[in-house]
Amino acid sequence: MLIRYVRASLAAARLFSTEAAAASSTKKGVTTTEGAAKSGGGGGGQDTLGYRLIGLVYPKRSAVVAIRKWKEEGHTVRKYELNRVVRELRKLKRYKHALEICEWMRLQQDIKLLPGDYAIHLDLIAKVRGLASAEKFFEDLPDKMRGQATCTALLHTYVQNKMSAKAEALMEKMSECGFVKYPLPYNHMLSLYISEGQVEKVPGIVKELKKNTSPDVVTYNLLLSLCASKKDIETAGKLLLDLKKAKIEPDWVTYSALTNLYIKGKQVEKAKSTLKEMEKKASRKNRVAYSSLLSLHTNIGDKDGVQQIWKKLKSCFRKMNDAEYTCMISSLLKLGDFEEAEKLYNEWESVSGTGDARVPNLLLAAYINGDRMETAECFYQRIMQKGISPCYTTWELLTWGYLQKQQMEKVLDCFKQAVGSVKKWNPNDRLVGEVFKKLEELGDTEGVEKMLVILRNAGHVSTKVYNSLLRAYAKAGKMPLIVAERMQKDNVPLDEETHKLLNLTSKMCVSEVSSSL
Repeated sequence: MLIRYVRASLAAARLFSTEAAAASSTKKGVTTTEGAAKSGGGGGGQDTLGYRLIGLVYPKRSAVVAIRKWKEEGHTVRKYELNRVVRELRKLKRYKHALEICEWMRLQQDIKLLPGDYAIHLDLIAKVRGLASAEKFFEDLPDKMRGQATCTALLHTYVQNKMSAKAEALMEKMSECGFVKYPLPYNHMLSLYISEGQVEKVPGIVKELKKNTSPDVVTYNLLLSLCASKKDIETAGKLLLDLKKAKIEPDWVTYSALTNLYIKGKQVEKAKSTLKEMEKKASRKNRVAYSSLLSLHTNIGDKDGVQQIWKKLKSCFRKMNDAEYTCMISSLLKLGDFEEAEKLYNEWESVSGTGDARVPNLLLAAYINGDRMETAECFYQRIMQKGISPCYTTWELLTWGYLQKQQMEKVLDCFKQAVGSVKKWNPNDRLVGEVFKKLEELGDTEGVEKMLVILRNAGHVSTKVYNSLLRAYAKAGKMPLIVAERMQKDNVPLDEETHKLLNLTSKMCVSEVSSSL
């Protein structure tokens, strides 16, 4: 929850100052895709440059080609119109096309770019090409453009990449240059320290902030989210008083943080009160607030509240997105309403064409956790028939399910599929440990050999893994073949337990050669 609040708080501030810095050179931005398209300039009806750029959709299509064609047709291209399109593309997470537009504008001699434009450009480079490219872009900027806006954008990039040392060094330079006269850079540092658990650094940042400027609503939201994580109701009360004294209007994130705090502190009536205030702040402009409301109503066991918020959400928007379906299905499952959750999944399946496996994974997990493995298997077959590709979590869930039923052949097959479904596997030590534990209990030497091969191919063999293999052989009363040699080849050291197990199994009968060897 804490990370969610940090992200939401930063989103409320638009994450960095590029929007504000560019505002002086642009007209007021639009809030819908349609609005951005219509603002594209020239032409009648729907045929505008904005409409063409927003309509590209597929990343392989070129925004530059679309702009050139527009000019060749005799239309004018205006900077403020392109800025609007860039803003909308960023909201849609269409970063590649937004970057192409920024790069095209930079090459036009008749378009004068401001520091805020370069800041947006830097942020997009970080998202599309990575941190190193963003740093080089910043270094290559003219001195007059390496100001408050671009420095804050670079700081934001460091925070996103959780690079504390670089963020702190840049913050110090910004302070020396007088670029910290507003709260946003401090909010970035607060979000970094809170998300990374470096809470001991928070008071120092707050002190510096108050010395150079004044906290804003995002500052208070971040501090309240920290109070929620620590269940510190007393400090939260003081922060709320400070916020009112400063005549700062609380937003939905403020009430969300307070509600979460009261729920954790088991003060349900106060949680209900702040939820009501939060509902007043929810609107079409901050759609994500509705998902937060669903989760919070769920956390206090308010089924009616969950249904009311979902009804209101559906009345405000023509179509629900996957994240909203995920949130509502998850809420229904937590409240024990399986029938409604299944109905809603059916609705999602009929209207969504994304094929996002994360949505069906919710029901799959519920079936497996409820010891309904046969239902889970049938549901998995349904997912496949609908053309939804299983993701890592799907395979991991099935691995756990089959493990509960001691169907070890299926366990190993699903585990292999899970590891092979990602480019780089981050080991789930608990799952690996439980699989080996069950194989050891069963004395399944063929199974542990297969497990060893899967882990070796993933680059995660260890002394612990080999010791598990030896314990399985000991349980089966068999002597494994060339274990010490295999460990040497895998560059895995032997420990005291390894030597004891090798000595123990050496006195047993020789096992048959495993098909995995």
